[in-house]
Amino acid sequence: MTLDALNTILLIPAVSAAGLALLPGYRLSARLNVMATLLTFLTALSLFVVEPVSGQYLLVDDLNKVFIVLTTFIGFTTSVFSASYIEHEIDIGRLTPGFLRFYHAMYQALMFSMNLALVANNIGLMWVAVEVATLTTVLMVGIYRTHEALEAAWKYFILGSVGIALALFGTILVYMAARPVIGEGTDAMVWTVLVSRAAAFDPALLNVAFVFLLLGYGTKVGLAPLHAWLPDAHAEGPTPISAVLSGLLLNVALYALLRFKMLLAVNPGSIAPGPLMVTMGLISVIFASLMLYRRRDIKRMFAYSSIEHMGIIVFAFGMGGPLANFAGLLHMTMHSLTKSAIFFAVGHIAQVKGTQKIADIGGLTVSNPVLGWGLMLGVVAIVGLPPLGIFMSEFLVVSSTFTRAPWLTIILVLGLLIALGGLFLRVGGVVFGEVRGPTAPAEASYVPMFTHLALVLLAGIYLPPVLVAGFQNVARLLG
Repeated sequence: MTLDALNTILLIPAVSAAGLALLPGYRLSARLNVMATLLTFLTALSLFVVEPVSGQYLLVDDLNKVFIVLTTFIGFTTSVFSASYIEHEIDIGRLTPGFLRFYHAMYQALMFSMNLALVANNIGLMWVAVEVATLTTVLMVGIYRTHEALEAAWKYFILGSVGIALALFGTILVYMAARPVIGEGTDAMVWTVLVSRAAAFDPALLNVAFVFLLLGYGTKVGLAPLHAWLPDAHAEGPTPISAVLSGLLLNVALYALLRFKMLLAVNPGSIAPGPLMVTMGLISVIFASLMLYRRRDIKRMFAYSSIEHMGIIVFAFGMGGPLANFAGLLHMTMHSLTKSAIFFAVGHIAQVKGTQKIADIGGLTVSNPVLGWGLMLGVVAIVGLPPLGIFMSEFLVVSSTFTRAPWLTIILVLGLLIALGGLFLRVGGVVFGEVRGPTAPAEASYVPMFTHLALVLLAGIYLPPVLVAGFQNVARLLG
C-alpha cells in the first residue's frame, strides 16, 4: 500500500501534466492544477499513516518525508495563488491561452520531477530528476518571452547545466567508490545499499566526489559564488515560479547534498564535509546580506535573501550534531513558508503597481493596507524577529554554534544583522511613506500568503510535540 502511495505521488503530477497540456480553457485548467496538487499533498500526508516500504528505485524514510510534505504543501498553496495570478497575466496580455496550457503542464512536470528527486532510492535517478526539474524551470522562467526573460532563462540553463554536470561527475565517482565493495550493476547506485556499506568505500574517491557534489548541487542550492542564475530567474519569471524556486527547488538540491553527506559521515577515512559546508554557508550569508543594499528590483532583492537563508541552512547542517541539524531542518521549513508568502505578496504588488522597481512603489499600508501589512509581516518574519518561527530557528543555529565555535558565531550574527538592516532599509519605503504608483486592488487571492504567515507565527509560539520528535529523529540520522 505504501508503494502505491509512492507511485501516486509521482503518477498524479505526471498524468496531470499530460492532461493540462491539452486543455484550452483557463478556469478548468487552473482548477485541475489546484486539484492535482491537493491530491498529491494528501497522498504525501498518508505516508505518515502507512508504514513505508522502500524498493530499489523508490524510498521513503524519516528524512525525505519532511521534504515531501513541505514540497507538496507549498506546491498546493502556490497553485491556489497561481490560479488568480495567472488570470490577471492573461487579462493584461502577458500570457496567451497557448502559453497558459504550457504553464500549467510545466507546473505539474516540475512537481513530478521534484517529488521524484525526493523519493528516488537510486542516486542516478535522483540526478536525472534534478536535471528534469532544472530544464522545466528554465522553460518557465522564459515564459514571458521578453528579452530579459529569455536572457535569464539562458543564464539559468548554462549555469544550471554546469552545476548538474559537476553533480553527475560526483555521482559517477561515488559509484566507482562503491563498485569494488558492492559489485557491478544498479546495486552500487542504490542509496540504502550504499549507506550500509559506505564504511568500506575508498575514502579518497569519496572525498573527491563530495567536492564535485557540493559544487554541483550547491549551484542549484544557490550558494555564493555559484548563485549567479538565481536573482535573474526570480526577477524575470512568473511570481508563482519564484515562490516555487525559493520555497522548494533549492530544498531539493539541498536534500541531494545531505544524502551524500550521510555517506561520508559513516566512512571513517573520508574528510569531514562539515567545514566545507560551513565555509560556503558563511560566504553566502555575508555576500547576500551585503548585496541587499544595492537592489533596485523587489523580486531580485528577495532572491538575494533566499541566498542568505540557504547559506544559514547549509551552515547549520555543516556544523552538524543533533541541535544544529534540528535548527537546520526548522529553518528550512520556516524559510520555505515565509519566502513563498513574501513572493505571493510581491506578486500582488507587481500587479497593483505594474512594476517591480522599488523606487516606483510606496505607501502600501495606505493604498493597500492588507497587502502592505502582509508584506511587512513577511519581512519581520524573514529577518528573524520574535515571536515568529525563523527567530526560533536562527536562535538555535546561533546557540549551537556558540558552544562549539564562538568566533564563527560572530561572523554569522554579523551577517544576520546586515541582512536585517538591508531589508528594512529597502522595504521601509515600499510599505510606509508617500504613496507611489497606482492604487488598484490586488486580484489574486490573499489566502495562501496569510496561511503561510499564520503557520510561521504559530511555529514561533508553539511547535507540536510530534513535529519536534520527528525533527529530532531526522537530526540524529544526519549525524
